[in-house]
Amino acid sequence: MELMVLLNALVTRLLFVLHSLIGVWRVAAAKKDPKYWLLALLNLLLCLETGLTLKFKQGRGYKWFSPAIFLYLICTVPSLWLLEIHHGTQYCGTEPGAAQANVSNQDFNQSSDNSNGIEGTDHHIIQTAKVFVNQLSTICETVWTLALHQTFLLLLVVGRWLLPIGVEITRDQLSQLLLMFVGTAADILEFASETLDIEDVRKNYALINAILAVWTWSMLQFPLDLAVQHIGCKPTASTRRIPSLLLCRYSAELWNIGVSLFIQDGPFFIVRSILMGHFRIFNQMLVFFTAKNILVVTLQFYRLAVITLDFRATTLQKSRKGEVNCCPCEPYKAHIHAIADQDAEMKEFVAFPPKEESQAPSENH
Repeated sequence: MELMVLLNALVTRLLFVLHSLIGVWRVAAAKKDPKYWLLALLNLLLCLETGLTLKFKQGRGYKWFSPAIFLYLICTVPSLWLLEIHHGTQYCGTEPGAAQANVSNQDFNQSSDNSNGIEGTDHHIIQTAKVFVNQLSTICETVWTLALHQTFLLLLVVGRWLLPIGVEITRDQLSQLLLMFVGTAADILEFASETLDIEDVRKNYALINAILAVWTWSMLQFPLDLAVQHIGCKPTASTRRIPSLLLCRYSAELWNIGVSLFIQDGPFFIVRSILMGHFRIFNQMLVFFTAKNILVVTLQFYRLAVITLDFRATTLQKSRKGEVNCCPCEPYKAHIHAIADQDAEMKEFVAFPPKEESQAPSENH
């Protein structure tokens, strides 16, 4: 097993576990109940996945799916649910926190003056850690929740980048996937923060759960890699059907359209429409992002129509040439064969030049 592959696999999963434990810590601190530390047991699934991946895949990823990302979602999403439901029960004033931090600093300075030697150094480190933890505890819970949301989405993108890739996905496809994930993460963060910060939404417990359910549903696209990989299929009897041929040839494009319509922009548009239509909640940002979702959904339907018309034209053209049974699953296969034929002809041309050119020098002599 390569050292870098092993290092990337272990470091990425360690970051996932640490971030999940921070979320569990904040839930236990917000609820003031140590039983919520049981949520940390979910990280055992990630540890089990790490061992299996190192044993059977030598640390590399799987085809079309990332178990590490999926288990990271399972470990972190429950903590964010509990923090969002608990949101707003803590007073977010700056003066009490500042006063508490000043008191902690005074205690730290006094203890530092009374300490000396090696024991004083150890005591200094312990007191520094206590002051740091106390200052973190004074941060408003709403700030903690938003920070966990932001770092959660950033770690999903960075973690997918650091995780070793499998043999089925190329680095070019991975770069495309990461760029898509950056835009997706920004939209998801905006949806969660913008809708849940509305005061009328916070007063409706059922509406909070519905928004969090849609948010969780949108997060399920991160473990999947189908957006950049084409499904390979052979020209069997089942693939000669029109839907199978369409899915076979445009698998990545159709997956992108499906994600937008059924996992992200479609559900986001439905939630925002309900907020404005049924609950009469209006603000400038809500109206803007609703219009944006409408535009994206419309463009996705337009893209689907373009793909369908292009496939229909290609199928009709092949049927006229008597190539109905030919599976157009790999649109660039014919182009690759043409390039190979051209290379072969070029080699023959170099090896056996035309007779006129080869005889011309002999005539001059």
